Amino acid sequence: MEDLQRTLALTGLTISTTPEKGRCLISTRNFLPGEVIITQEPYVCVPNNSSEPKCDGCFKSGNLKKCSACQVPWYCGSTCQKSEWKLHRLECQAIAGLSKERRKSLTPSLRLMVRLYLKRKLQNDRVLQTTAMDNYNLVEALVDHMSDIEEKQLVLYAQMANLVNLILAWPESNIKEIAQNFSKLACNAHTICDGELRPLGTGLYPVISIINHSCSPNAILVFERQRAVIRAVEVIPQGTEVFISYIETAESTTTRQKALKEQYFFTCSCPSCRKGIYMEVQESAILEGYRCKADKCTGFLLRDPDDEGFVCQTCGLVRSKEEILNISTDVKQMEDKASKFLSSGNYLEASVMYRNVEQLQLKLCHPFSINLMRTKESLLKILMELEDWKGALTYCRYVLPAYQRVYPEIHPLVGLQYYTCGKLECASVLLKTTPGKLSTKQIWFICITSPASSGLTYRLTNVCYVVSDISCVERYYSHLVI
Repeated sequence: MEDLQRTLALTGLTISTTPEKGRCLISTRNFLPGEVIITQEPYVCVPNNSSEPKCDGCFKSGNLKKCSACQVPWYCGSTCQKSEWKLHRLECQAIAGLSKERRKSLTPSLRLMVRLYLKRKLQNDRVLQTTAMDNYNLVEALVDHMSDIEEKQLVLYAQMANLVNLILAWPESNIKEIAQNFSKLACNAHTICDGELRPLGTGLYPVISIINHSCSPNAILVFERQRAVIRAVEVIPQGTEVFISYIETAESTTTRQKALKEQYFFTCSCPSCRKGIYMEVQESAILEGYRCKADKCTGFLLRDPDDEGFVCQTCGLVRSKEEILNISTDVKQMEDKASKFLSSGNYLEASVMYRNVEQLQLKLCHPFSINLMRTKESLLKILMELEDWKGALTYCRYVLPAYQRVYPEIHPLVGLQYYTCGKLECASVLLKTTPGKLSTKQIWFICITSPASSGLTYRLTNVCYVVSDISCVERYYSHLVI
């Protein structure tokens, strides 16, 4: 702990402990928006299972080769294979002894746990280096919440621990400890995403896990390859606790509290969660409730005292439960059909179905509804798949104001939406439609919320002018195209 404190002190941080929250990360100097607060390489990480395999070393896809011995990890080349070899050599020996059926059932979670114990062994044997930011003692210090977990989940962890024990085949293995570590992973592991926030894998970052949650965070977590990077999104004065968000914050307080309690076993008391009962009810009614029947009214609806319908809190108009139930049923049926078309790759039919869903939700949901926003997000992605750039740009412009309402001013998803909007505006110009531009402020958001290695910052550095002729368009497009 002393070594870690000395290392953190060099970056302007210290670890403190409070009775309410346990360990927390405190700034010992001022941090400005966009400034890197701390970075950490994963203690262990694995790529996700997906239809497109990823390199174990860099998480890249395309032109990969499997390990010839165990047939489990993929590599993009000799560089990544060599960098992983000290750890994978032991993993390979363990996996090679399994039957083909057991190898197929080797999930990322099981691999992550196996690699956790193999790395501990290699560090104990001094094959791999131990540092203040990279040692098993940091894993041991993580909270497991075993006393808060339901019996059904405990049984699952025990079964998974037995599988890990079978793979490792170590006589000294401690099944209880392995089960506890699975619980630690559930509460402390992070999903590794690329520059466009697409999930690539899972990693354990024991020092990053010290950072506590807030629904109104002053920092964000992004990734540069597998490295976790914490960046400030507002001024963080000396002596202030650093916060990130563990969950999707574009939800009502009730929904956020439920998600935090179920996965992380605590009740958030951040400013966003202390609005008072009336404000929480209003928030839920707007984000997850219904719209007023009057076309020009933007009021929110609450159940009437007799439970016969929903009353607009602005104009007093009542919507019957039957009407809302009928439209909600139609929406659900349309969403199911749309989802089936989407999963089968039939984007054209999916776009038709989601537009029908959108029209029904416009009649049903409050204009600021999260469900309506998600439908517009789906249409944006589908239209991009169909290469309908003009249509996609229209929906991108719908989604951006919705993001600005539900997310903090500086947030990775807002930055990514600006970036997407810029690409689509560029495509629209090339198709001789509407010229577009990104403002300096929008580019600043993207630079803060996008890691340098993602390429977004580089591509957008000089893109803050109005496209006026084809030569400018070509330069603009060369910066933006992925």
